[in-house]
Amino acid sequence: MKYVVIAIVIWNVVNFAMMGLDKQFAKKHKRRISEATLLGSAFVFGGIGSIFGMYLFRHKTKHLKFIILEPIAIAVNILSFVGIHTILS
Repeated sequence: MKYVVIAIVIWNVVNFAMMGLDKQFAKKHKRRISEATLLGSAFVFGGIGSIFGMYLFRHKTKHLKFIILEPIAIAVNILSFVGIHTILS
């Protein structure tokens, strides 16, 4: 279980960084990270890092899709983690 938690923490750091990178790409008019990638990675145990990055970098905070789906991603992450914990215990 310890390794699962470590992997989730690392993945959340990656998701946090992706929000920051995409914000920088937007400022510099460079190729962006797709919204599907940002949201998809949030739903795969990256919701916490993604939402922290969203608000810290002020990125996608006015997009209704992100305002609605990021908290749902966190709820899915929590329920999935509880399920995994139950199976592994």
